[in-house]
Amino acid sequence: MTVKTSTARYDGTGLQFTARTGSGHEIVLDDSGGNAGPRPVEMLLVGQVGCTGMDVISILQKKRQVVTRYEVSVTAEQRDGQPAVYTRADVVHLIEGPAVDEAAVRRAIELSATKYCSVAAMLSAGTVEIHHRYRIVCGEGAAPIEGEALVAGPHADPDAVGRPVAVGVHE
Repeated sequence: MTVKTSTARYDGTGLQFTARTGSGHEIVLDDSGGNAGPRPVEMLLVGQVGCTGMDVISILQKKRQVVTRYEVSVTAEQRDGQPAVYTRADVVHLIEGPAVDEAAVRRAIELSATKYCSVAAMLSAGTVEIHHRYRIVCGEGAAPIEGEALVAGPHADPDAVGRPVAVGVHE
């Protein structure tokens, strides 16, 4: 078992903290009043796009896909009551390249969502229903290819990671 650490130090102003990760990086966290840094709950979404982005681009590189632009974004819904947990997230992968294979993209997203991305596994094991979508652009004038790779969560079993995945309906 690996142990990870993080420490948050109150900076003495409003609700501002400086968080230090176990790997030695510092991040200023704040609320909307001080606005000196991201809100702690926003960092969950940063973790989601960073984690899945690293997985997907790595897998596409191993599949020898030529990617000239890659961007992953997430839009999440939070419930109004406290605790204001996320209930749904839409993760969208925008991939551009001269001849990107849709099947390779779908498989890379599936592997990230069901096997490699710890952040996605934690969020989907809780309250979050995560929709994993993609948009592929293969050149000027070409119609984009769009689809949904899969939907994970809520209350997904994190021990099911690596088992065969049920793939969502392709659009």
